[in-house]
Parts: sequence; structure tokens; C-alpha cells
Amino acid sequence: MKKANVRIIKTDILSDNWYTLRKVTYEIEKKDGAWQTQSREAYDRGNGATILLYHVKERKVILTRQFRLPTFVNGNASGMLIEACAGLLDKDNPEDAIRRETEEETGYKVTHVRKIFEAYMSPGSVTEILYFFVAEYERSMKVNEGGGVDEGEDIEVLELDADKAIQMIDTGEIRDGKTIMLLQYARLNKLI
Repeated sequence: MKKANVRIIKTDILSDNWYTLRKVTYEIEKKDGAWQTQSREAYDRGNGATILLYHVKERKVILTRQFRLPTFVNGNASGMLIEACAGLLDKDNPEDAIRRETEEETGYKVTHVRKIFEAYMSPGSVTEILYFFVAEYERSMKVNEGGGVDEGEDIEVLELDADKAIQMIDTGEIRDGKTIMLLQYARLNKLI
């Protein structure tokens, strides 16, 4: 893969309130060899992990529903979003982080998780790379009610029929990118 030839000129912090928003001025060499100065903003909130819990025999999946302000201000009238369990790494490795998030958000304690890929979800403006996992679950793995532990989290845990979850993509009830990717991966690989 060809590497971009880039020189950072200046970085300004625009906001360091919740996470860090930087304005980066840089020079980049174009295909014709000329150098061009550009300026872009990049939001750094750390890296994250997401997981799809699936039940093989019952053909079910565990998802969550919670309020997401950015979707509300962009036209999602309810502000509620159905999505796969996810969270920031918080200095943990991705596997440890997703096990922690799974228990906090869904109430399921999973021991065996499988990383399937990693992806930049909004590379034009956000630095985050997201690590994607899948894990089988059984009823015996339920150790608490879930719902989150962070201040302000009010997470509803949903157990859905796998076919219904796939249909919810078509109907627009599931519009979260990471969740769509995980559900499609699970269907293509015959997990659900």
C-alpha cells in the first residue's frame, strides 16, 4: 500500500471538553509531485470495540437500545438507536475492553470472544478505530441485568430473533453502521 507523504505544520486544540478536537494544518504531496497545504479537524475520542452476541440454537442476538444525541440532532425524532454492545478501550486491550463492556451493558459474562476485523468508522473526521468481535452466549452467562454503569447510561437490553434483526435493517429500525456490519457478517458466516 502506498504511503502518503505528509508533513504536519501545526496542530491546534479546538476543544478538550469531553474528548479532543484538533485542527491540523499539514502539507501533502499530490500525485503530480506538487505539495498542497490543507487544514482539517480531527476528533479524538480513543479507540473502541463492539460485539455481536449470538445464540446458535435459538438463532437470537443480543442488542441494546439507548438515546444517542447526535442522531437526534440529525433527524432521528426519538433519538433512540438499536445497536450492538460497544465501548471505548479505556487503556485496555480490545478483548478485555469488550468483555468488560459486554457485562456492563448486556449483563452477560462472556469468556470466549473472537475478533473478526477492525475498521475506521468515520475516517474523514474521527480518529477512532473500532475492533469488531462476535461471541456465542447462553442463558447461564447472564450475571446481571446490564444497562450500563457509566453516568447517564440508560441502556435497554434486547434479545431479538436473528431474522427479525436482519429485517430491521431493511425497515430502518436498525441504522447503526457497526450493528449492520456485525449482523451481515454473522449472516454471511452462518452464525445466525
